[in-house]
Amino acid sequence: MKKRNTIAALLLIAVSFSTGEPLLAAENSATPLTLDDALRMTREHNPKARQASEEVKAADAKVTESRSAWFPQISGKTGYRYLDPVSEISFGGAAMKFMPNDNYDARITAEMMLFDFGRTSSTVDMAKAGRNSASIRQDMTLRDLSLATVQTFYSVLFLQEAVSVQEKEVAALRTNLDNMGKRYAEGAATRFDLLTTQVRLSRAATRRIDYQTRLRNQEITLRRLCGLDENAPLNLSGSFDISAAGMDADKLAASALDHRPEVMLARENLKAAAYKKNLATREFLPKIVGSASWGTSNGYVPDIDKMRTNVAAGVELQVPIFDGFGRSAALREAAAMKRSAEQQRLDAEQMSQAEVRQSVNDLQSSREKIETTRLQVSQADLAAKHARIRYDNGLATTLDLLDAEATLAEAELANLQSRYEYVMNTYSVRRAAGDLIER
Repeated sequence: MKKRNTIAALLLIAVSFSTGEPLLAAENSATPLTLDDALRMTREHNPKARQASEEVKAADAKVTESRSAWFPQISGKTGYRYLDPVSEISFGGAAMKFMPNDNYDARITAEMMLFDFGRTSSTVDMAKAGRNSASIRQDMTLRDLSLATVQTFYSVLFLQEAVSVQEKEVAALRTNLDNMGKRYAEGAATRFDLLTTQVRLSRAATRRIDYQTRLRNQEITLRRLCGLDENAPLNLSGSFDISAAGMDADKLAASALDHRPEVMLARENLKAAAYKKNLATREFLPKIVGSASWGTSNGYVPDIDKMRTNVAAGVELQVPIFDGFGRSAALREAAAMKRSAEQQRLDAEQMSQAEVRQSVNDLQSSREKIETTRLQVSQADLAAKHARIRYDNGLATTLDLLDAEATLAEAELANLQSRYEYVMNTYSVRRAAGDLIER
């Protein structure tokens, strides 16, 4: 009996553990997903974000690699060499060798660049500029991912509202179709009225299907950006009511020159091009290299087979004389790349200024559209109510009622579209001004 109770207790524990994880998953799926949560998940889990992070690490390692020329290069080697014939001399019929046939050598060698007229310094500066560029590209990648997440997040909200509007229109048209069928059966409506209502219902249902398909596609994109499972349910929490962005184009343009990643990247590229030109100029100068070694080898008279320790040290001056015009071509290339980088910087600055002013214009336009479409919704709603009353009293035709309800649905969608565009243009202004869209 005691054994049965123990087994039952173990089974109960096992069942509790097996059901605990799905319950937690269900609770997590019910948790609303805010925009800040989506942005955080994108920055943490998206493969492109991780790729950009690894590129920064690689660029940082490149800086350490470039500094290695300031340190001695130490290596060890050992070897064997057979040599025949060897120098020898005969004394009274006996041969005396000055070097052995079997030669052994083992040593540790250290070489170091003593002076290279700033070559290594220029190489390190180039690597640092590359690291800065990688960091800026990482910021650009995260910003673009964040902007894509924002766009997809609000697209899902927009399409959910659009589907809801279309469902309301479909429901209203079905009600009209039912009433029209009754009126047609009673002889109070014509066949044309019935067919017109059916066509309007079919069109509204088709638009609803289109919105539903777009909604599912946008949900797939949002899951991919956030690193969610492809079957994970989405419960978005958000609205189109956001704080207004700044509208002072001059201040935003000045901010873009200081904080826009594209401008900062162009300036870093110009620095790197200047360092490369400086390095190409110094390739015409000599280098001084020092070396020292310690080891053991044979071949020393009088006992040429005995291994003896030895040391060696020296200084070498390397002077470039002719390399097939390679250095001069590299210098011309570096000079041309620097001029190209200067033009890239100018283009980035001009482009940032233009994008700021364009985005401000788009934001102002979308704000005006919101006011216009809000008035249209109010007027269309009132017109639809009056059309329904007139239709019920026999003072309006079926086409009048259908047109009024279709106009209301179009006005609601237009207002929803203008609010969506206002949100997107707000983020476009922030991006153009140099904001990294972290929240």
